[in-house]
Amino acid sequence: MELSHTSAIVTGGASGLGEATARALAARGASVVIADLKAETGEALAKEIGGVFVQCDVTNTDQIIAAIEAALKLGPLKSVVNSAGLGWATRTIGKDGEYASAHDLDIYRKIIEVNLVGTFNVCRLAATKMSLNEPDEFGERGAIVNVASVAAEDGQIGQVAYSSSKGGVVGLTLPLARDLSAVGIRVNTILPGLIDTPIYGTGEASEAFKAKLGTGVLFPKRLGRSDEFGSLAVELLSNSYMNAETVRLDAGIRMQPK
Repeated sequence: MELSHTSAIVTGGASGLGEATARALAARGASVVIADLKAETGEALAKEIGGVFVQCDVTNTDQIIAAIEAALKLGPLKSVVNSAGLGWATRTIGKDGEYASAHDLDIYRKIIEVNLVGTFNVCRLAATKMSLNEPDEFGERGAIVNVASVAAEDGQIGQVAYSSSKGGVVGLTLPLARDLSAVGIRVNTILPGLIDTPIYGTGEASEAFKAKLGTGVLFPKRLGRSDEFGSLAVELLSNSYMNAETVRLDAGIRMQPK
């Protein structure tokens, strides 16, 4: 699928995996809408890559529609990458046998709402407008890449909420691709492993922690780079024969219980 002279939306695009993807898309000639809550960094990145920033909560339908409308002004919307999400870690029960110490149900709902419902919310709305694109010679109108995590398959202790949400993203991949095949829209999902993003912080202690994490990776024994993620995301968007797939980007790691 040709990316140049088209528009793209990257949710969570102001930093980390989303930022890398936005840069990779811009380098391929796409006009990118950075849809994120972080206005300062999002606006700076959009200016740098010649895109547009739209403040967007993926659980807010009106804000998603605003991002889509902004993309349509830049060109036909052909690409969407859903990298917005929240992390959380806590065990299902406490140590005292009290109901009050069990996993907070509101937090569980919040993680599911953002990571799973938010992802689908963007997919259903963006695909609606993608379906109006003029198809190419093979009938293709667009492509979506969703972001799950290796935690969808190797969830660790304390990751029940996060793993549930990302497992849901994996689970929607095939039926969503089947639904959207009728209008020539492909859907794939990336399951990143340990990728070096700002979530790990900076400084000597942070670097030592990341180096220790890297020893558990099969090969190469390091954390992944965000540009490696961006490269894969763009390949899944542009390679017209990639559809309904979930792809681990993890250098062979299999997460241990803790």
